[in-house]
Amino acid sequence: MILPPPPEWASHDAVWIGFPSHPELWLEDLEPARKEVAAFARAVHADGRGEKVILVAADEEAAAAATSYAGGSAHIVIEPFGDIWLRDTGPIVDGAGRAHDFRFNGWGGKYDLEGDSDIGLRLAKRAQLGVEEHPWILEGGAIDGDGTGLCVTTEQCLLNPNRNPSLSKADVERLLAADLGYHRVLWLGDGLVNDHTDGHVDNLARFVAKNRLLIPEATDNDPNWRVYQDAAQRAQGFGVEVVRFPSPGRVLSPEEEIIPASYMNFYIGNAAVVVPVYGQENDEAAIVALAELFPGRQVVGQRADHILTGGGSFHCISQQLPRL
Repeated sequence: MILPPPPEWASHDAVWIGFPSHPELWLEDLEPARKEVAAFARAVHADGRGEKVILVAADEEAAAAATSYAGGSAHIVIEPFGDIWLRDTGPIVDGAGRAHDFRFNGWGGKYDLEGDSDIGLRLAKRAQLGVEEHPWILEGGAIDGDGTGLCVTTEQCLLNPNRNPSLSKADVERLLAADLGYHRVLWLGDGLVNDHTDGHVDNLARFVAKNRLLIPEATDNDPNWRVYQDAAQRAQGFGVEVVRFPSPGRVLSPEEEIIPASYMNFYIGNAAVVVPVYGQENDEAAIVALAELFPGRQVVGQRADHILTGGGSFHCISQQLPRL
C-alpha cells in the first residue's frame, strides 16, 4: 500500500529549487529572475530556521551565479535540465520516503527541452532515494494533497488529450490511487485563463489543512471569476471545507495580455510561507490571510515578475523532500 505524499505544511528535510540557467530562454529577464529565485531561496532557508535549500543549476556558469546571488543560504548542485519548473519535472516523494518519477512531455508537447524528461530521476538518485518510475504523464503542479489520501486536480489538465489520451477519468483515479496513494480525487474544472500548463491546480486551489481548501474570490473585472466560482461549487459539493482567498485580479503583461497571476502559487516551508505578489491592491490582504492560516510561520510576500515571464512562480520552481 502506497502512503500518500505528506502535505506541504509537514516538515521538510530539504527543497529543490530550479535556478534560471539558459540565456536563450530568459533573455533580458535572466539576471532579474535569478535575483528573484535567490531571494526566494533565502526566505525559505530563513537564516537556518527553515529547511535545507538545494538550488539546481544546469551548468557551471549558472552554478557560479547561484553561489553569488544566494550566498550561504543554499547548497548548489549541477544537473542539466531544460528549464526551472521542478514542481513538474522533479520527483514526488511519498509518505514512505520513496520517490515517484512520471513521464513528462513538455506540458502537452508545448516545450520540448533537453534534460527535463529525466531530471526527476537524476535528482532522486542524487538524494539516494528509492525510485518508482511510472509510464503515464503527470506533473506535480497538476495535483495537491492534504496528506490523508485526498488530492485535488483539474479536468482541463489531467483529462487533456495532450497528456494521456488513452486514459479515462476512472483510469486516472485508479493510477493516482495505485501510484501515489490518492484514493479520493476532487475534480475541479478549468484552470486560470492563459495558463500554458492547461490548468495546473497549484495556481487555482491549495490545501492548507486536512480537508480545508483555499480557492480565490474574484475581484471586479477578474478574468477568472467563472473559474473560481465553478471551483468553489465543486469543492463544496464534494464536502471539503472551502476557504475563500484574495485574488490579484486582472494582471496584464506589457503587451496587454492577461497573465495567470495567482497568490495560490505560494510555497509552504518549515519556517516561512513565501507568496508571490504583484503590486496589486490585494497583495497585503493575501499576506495577512496566509499569516492567519499559518501562525507558526513567517509569511513573506515577494515579487516574481521576471520568473513569471517564464510561466510560473515560487511553487512551480520548487519541490520539497519531506522529513519522515
